[in-house]
Amino acid sequence: MATLAQEHDCLLLDLDGTVFRGHEPTTGAVQSLAALDARALYVTNNASRSAAEVAGHLQELGFAATADDVVTSAQSAARLLAGQLPAGAAVLIVGTESLAAEVAAVGLKPVRTSEDNPAAVVQGHNPETAWPILSEAALAIRSGALWVAANVDRTLPSERGLLPGNGSMVAALRTATDAEPQVAGKPAPTLMNDALARGDFANPLVIGDRLDTDIEGANAAGLPSLMVLTGVNDAADMVYAAPGSRPGYVAEDLRALHTDAETLRIAAHPAWHTEIAGSRLVVRATGVDAGDPLSIVRATAHAVWAAGAGVTVAAGDDTAAAALQRWSLPS
Repeated sequence: MATLAQEHDCLLLDLDGTVFRGHEPTTGAVQSLAALDARALYVTNNASRSAAEVAGHLQELGFAATADDVVTSAQSAARLLAGQLPAGAAVLIVGTESLAAEVAAVGLKPVRTSEDNPAAVVQGHNPETAWPILSEAALAIRSGALWVAANVDRTLPSERGLLPGNGSMVAALRTATDAEPQVAGKPAPTLMNDALARGDFANPLVIGDRLDTDIEGANAAGLPSLMVLTGVNDAADMVYAAPGSRPGYVAEDLRALHTDAETLRIAAHPAWHTEIAGSRLVVRATGVDAGDPLSIVRATAHAVWAAGAGVTVAAGDDTAAAALQRWSLPS
């Protein structure tokens, strides 16, 4: 049987929480991606760094990546603007110089004040974003400027924990202007579609750790997805995910790319019997070898999703209880 990687000719990979965490690759990531025949494209909502800078970071961690393999939300935001503005139009930059460079690269004029009469505002993450530039952006948006956000991620992973992301700053402008931005990054499909424009791909696969961006973005673009448990969301989050944020496959990490695809699929499993008892989904072991420890998560998710909202998970025996507890699921 084919492995998951063999079934796809392009992998659209999230970065932080999927390929690496901070300054370290996730378990098995370097080796697993090096063994691919499929094209690996690194698709990131981070608009603060250029594609070349991202590729450089990946190379430092041991990945074979070039700038052409990296697709950023800054690039997608710039293309979104270019499709709606005349050449040379002024765009107010709320973000880094890398974001400004992407705007300039599509023939638009980066500016930093509302007095330059910008036709649009583009907003991406910058750790130095403060009240003065947000005020300039608010004035421009209230004067009718088009508003594009590179992403609306509320939080940004760091080695110290979750920090305010670009979405938190977008929320400030939304409150100040009563306006709503167009969004380039995940979960909007624009970024995924821009990545697929890098080649002629028949069977792409999205891989990520966040349900609200990576997986929801895959579903919005009509693409299959693999959730890995190396980042923000855990197995319990996935089991109770809303319909638009549900992946087709789940695995511990990227080593699973070289595992039989059917093993990773979220589906019923012969090792686990599930049944509805009132508002509970009861899981019991059947005595069949469970194989992959995540098999109970896949079987449980499949049953919860079929049952609909309001169902809680419970173990029907000690074997199921131990298996569920491993993944912090109620037992």
